[in-house]
Amino acid sequence: MRAFLGKHIWIVPLLTALVVAGVGWWADGQLRRVVQQEIRNDLESTLQANVTALEIWMTNQKRIAAALADEPRFKTLALELLDTQRSLTNRAAANEASRQLLMTEKFGERIRTLGYPFAQIVNTNLLIVSENIRGRGRLGTPVPETLAPLYRELFEKGEPLIITPFKLPRPELARRLPQRFGQRLRPFPGFTNSLPPDATGNRDQLPPANRTQSFMQVAVPLKDGGGVTCGALVLIINPDAEFTRILSVARTGDSGETFAFDAEGVMLSESRFDQQLKEFKLLEDKPDATSALTLRLRDPGGDLSQGHLADTNGPLILMVERAISGDSDVEIKPFRDYRGVPVVGAWRWLGGYGFGVGTKLDESEAFHTLRMVRSVFLVLFLLLLLAALVILLFSYSQVLWRRRVTEAELKARQLGQYRLTEKISEGGMGSVYKARHTLLRRETALKLLPPHKAEPYAIQRFEQEVQLTCTLAHPNTIQVFDYGHTPDGIFYYAMEFLDGLNLGDLVVRYGPQPEERVIHILRQVCGSLGEAHGLGLIHRDIKPANVFLTDRGGVPDNVKVLDFGLVRRFGPNASDANLPEFVSEDGIVGTPNFIAPEAIQNPDQADVRSDLYSVGVLAYYLLTGEFIFESDSISELCHHHINDTPDTPSERTGKPFDPQLEALVMRCLAKVPATRPQSAAELSEALAQCAAAARWTPGCRAAWWTAHRQAPAQPTTGAQPPASSEMQKTVKIDFDERTP
Repeated sequence: MRAFLGKHIWIVPLLTALVVAGVGWWADGQLRRVVQQEIRNDLESTLQANVTALEIWMTNQKRIAAALADEPRFKTLALELLDTQRSLTNRAAANEASRQLLMTEKFGERIRTLGYPFAQIVNTNLLIVSENIRGRGRLGTPVPETLAPLYRELFEKGEPLIITPFKLPRPELARRLPQRFGQRLRPFPGFTNSLPPDATGNRDQLPPANRTQSFMQVAVPLKDGGGVTCGALVLIINPDAEFTRILSVARTGDSGETFAFDAEGVMLSESRFDQQLKEFKLLEDKPDATSALTLRLRDPGGDLSQGHLADTNGPLILMVERAISGDSDVEIKPFRDYRGVPVVGAWRWLGGYGFGVGTKLDESEAFHTLRMVRSVFLVLFLLLLLAALVILLFSYSQVLWRRRVTEAELKARQLGQYRLTEKISEGGMGSVYKARHTLLRRETALKLLPPHKAEPYAIQRFEQEVQLTCTLAHPNTIQVFDYGHTPDGIFYYAMEFLDGLNLGDLVVRYGPQPEERVIHILRQVCGSLGEAHGLGLIHRDIKPANVFLTDRGGVPDNVKVLDFGLVRRFGPNASDANLPEFVSEDGIVGTPNFIAPEAIQNPDQADVRSDLYSVGVLAYYLLTGEFIFESDSISELCHHHINDTPDTPSERTGKPFDPQLEALVMRCLAKVPATRPQSAAELSEALAQCAAAARWTPGCRAAWWTAHRQAPAQPTTGAQPPASSEMQKTVKIDFDERTP
């Protein structure tokens, strides 16, 4: 585990960030649900409070009107007046009867004290028979046409009713009000306070005749002794002083609003945002302009506060449209209001009164708390990522520092009889140092498995490599001299020190090799493999990096086969050998560019011919300077090995090769093992029969090495360095994704 984390130290902060992000996502979801439920509860509570207040107020209005209508003296005179209107044609007599009624017990003053600007008496013919309780009125005037159906319902059912706000044009208003009321309305404070001032600031004068004024009414039936409805007492209510005020009591925050609307989507109460509506050109920019009974609650199609131009023919806003259809609900998914601003809201249709009530709150204010918490979490998450990055960089620097210290310690110490002098290379299974035996004075290569890589699997593989290599004595196989470990857990083995270059470096520096030299190299590789195969072992990782070329002991171009870490037994007795296979449940190890098809499809079928396939790939690489297949994907490369036949070396390079040698290389690359040479000895003998085999003489070898030492060549353009290629590294192949 330590070795894994040492290689993949970035996983720790990544996992930490993922865990924190997951917890944050879960917490955000929980918080969002809580906030949404709170918003829902607040909207429902605000709506219920306003609806309840309206219902109480309207019930009280009916009770007050009914109490006034049932007073014995007033009722008697009112019924006499209604009867007189039916029987008299003399207007003067009718006016006198109305005057006696209105002056009785100072009834008019009582009306004004209760907050009603004035009252009317309407007969069953829908004519006003008494009006303007302070003086003479215009009698016999019919009620407005828009209110006629409501009065008919009143006379039919005999029940009190509330008539929601409506407007009269000023000419109609002036005609209906008594003459002296057309001059001054001061005696009725509830009414006059709602009138806008004229140019001189005088509120007592009526506005110009082309203006309108809103009214509400509460009407109760006047019944005779037999219970027959003869007319109605109508009390006029100022909606701005009563209706709108009640809806504005329970407002939420800076943007909360409750309003009433009729069945056509017209606002009955005054908007909280009248000034904004004037700026948006939805209302006239005049002091007395108001949204009540003027504004149709349409969706403008976009946020007007952000400069969107209003669509005056748009549909009704969502809450109004649903309420008119009879729905009562809460919507916390933002929708546009009549300003185009995203809001959340609740609504209810009051069927008994013929209008709806809605309450809303700007989405920005409703979810302000959630946004604040999210912002705080985001800042904390970013700080955590920053801290994780700092920890990662610090940990990585610590790892590098530890490695450098370890290397320095290794260089400054002896491992048994070996004193380290310099580092040669480093791989996944350890590092190789140049060392010197203190007694024999002989240079040695020391392969180390440091403590941070000393997992049980790695130690077992390391031990297998040295043990199997020690059993091999062929001159073309690397020789191992010693094996051991230090008290602090550093495993190592000593092998002969080679001065030269591997085949990958050879091709990178000098390009494709001549046929005769390739034959010479391959025959030595076959000699090393022949010994291993004779002992029931297959190498499984023949590749340029594992074949070393050297000049030693007076033998130039001497080959050494390296790295027996992946060796395994084959044949019927392989399972009884107790040799560790190092195969996990889901894969094997190998090098994608050099692995045989059967080793991909079924590793148990791999045998000596699998190694010979790898030798064929190696020969192809030495002759052409290229791999038989090119791909950036391991799975695609394996698919090529299983299904595709490569071009011949001459087709690939465009130059001729010895036909016998080329045919032998392509035979090694056959998909069916039975078609390949059946042993390393057979392949070596076939190579020796090639026409070019004798051309790589000892003199040629010696001359090449002399030139190599005197003037090392530069890398050849286009040559592929196998040591740095991902496809040249030992990898694990997933059994489940092997191409059948």
